[in-house]
Amino acid sequence: MVAAPSGHENWSSRGAFILAAVGSAVGLGNLVRFPAEAGTNGGGAFVLFYVFCVVLIGLPVLLSEVLIGRHGQAAAPISFRKIAEESGGSKAWGTVASLGVFSAFLVLSFYCVIGGWVLYYIGLFAQDIVASGATSGAFADQSFEQVDSYFGGMVSNGVATSVLDVGFVGITVFFVARGVSGGIEKVAVYLMPAFFFLLLGITVYGMFGGALSRTVDYLFTFEPDKLSGEVMLAAVGQAFFSLSLGVAGMVTYGAYVGRDVNLASTSGMIAGADTAVALIAGLCIFPIVFVAGLEPNGGLGLMFQTLPHAFSDIPFGTLIGLAFFIMVGFAALTSSVSLMEAPTSWAMERLGLPRVQAALGVSVAASVLGVLCALSTGSLSSFHPLGFIPMFEGMGVLDVLDTFTGKLTMPIGALLTAVFIGWVASRRLLDEENGLSGGLHRFWLFLVRWFCPLVLTLILFGGIFPETTGQMLGFLSGG
Repeated sequence: MVAAPSGHENWSSRGAFILAAVGSAVGLGNLVRFPAEAGTNGGGAFVLFYVFCVVLIGLPVLLSEVLIGRHGQAAAPISFRKIAEESGGSKAWGTVASLGVFSAFLVLSFYCVIGGWVLYYIGLFAQDIVASGATSGAFADQSFEQVDSYFGGMVSNGVATSVLDVGFVGITVFFVARGVSGGIEKVAVYLMPAFFFLLLGITVYGMFGGALSRTVDYLFTFEPDKLSGEVMLAAVGQAFFSLSLGVAGMVTYGAYVGRDVNLASTSGMIAGADTAVALIAGLCIFPIVFVAGLEPNGGLGLMFQTLPHAFSDIPFGTLIGLAFFIMVGFAALTSSVSLMEAPTSWAMERLGLPRVQAALGVSVAASVLGVLCALSTGSLSSFHPLGFIPMFEGMGVLDVLDTFTGKLTMPIGALLTAVFIGWVASRRLLDEENGLSGGLHRFWLFLVRWFCPLVLTLILFGGIFPETTGQMLGFLSGG
């Protein structure tokens, strides 16, 4: 029997766990990817289908991951093996969680590169406040081309982005090395309320700017004819990735949850908060973009190119821009802490390392891979390590890692987690742990046994063959 180690750490309260888990889920995907996807994929139809996917796919898998961690009270692979042994299954199920830990490490490596970009923009706006004051637009008297050149110049400078990446990794490891209550929990308890305060403050500012009605139309106008197979696939994928599933983070955080916490209601609060942030982010960002007379674009270009343009043309733009990137930095840090904790927990329990040594080892390895990501977008931009594979053709290291984890390892990990809970874990264990009863319990079990594996298989297939999957979904939906 695999036992949890003695001296196991725990959250100080249910509230601390909720804030930490929300911090893990809330990240760049909520602040950039969701608003752009909603605006370009049918507005209200996309949003409604996204919420549907969160409830029927994201939430059941989220509850499954937290349940595994809470019952195992150990690193993700050990928790999987413990449940498998108690349920008469194979110990090889620990490999599923090992894949999640590996995915978390890979995501951490390139996520901190983007976190470094956020640090760069915080410095830019802070410098502009010193030079020009807070009342003017950002980068006063500079053309859009000049503002845009900051991003291109930063990304092309591999050395500078490498330093920023290492700096962001250093901030992350500082908190992870201090432990659950001494570091990780403090990040959540202090930064998440500050994040919400800044998000709501900037949203209120944008609403009074005069573009609220256009933003609401852009995001929430219900156009069912736009709900094509491709849009449905985008909504499913966004719901899945927004909750940080398939990277062992929620399993790891679940291991620190006390027995007195109802996992079902707590998981519902986490999913609800994550979805609310995604919706509010659109109301925060697009009024600023529209008032400046700009058209929104998707991906990281929205954050690092379009929004700096917008801040340059609005009152108090420098101050609002600084607050925005500080807010983004908070979200990125709470996510990177979760990503680092998963492999750190594994190293502590599998290799017997003290927490500080484990965290430092993970951070060094992530920094090395992160520097390769930074260099492959800069001085080694022509370096395409897996360009000979059609799926990764023409991609640098950062894009390869993003595609590999987002389209392969994360969906596989979440798919196998649903299968494990639905078909391997004993009913007695599930009855004791999940916090559900009666019809809700049976419905959740149906979802993790049948519906979630089916849809997660679709996500996996859609990542590899997007056109074929989109056409199939369009045919099934009558589109």
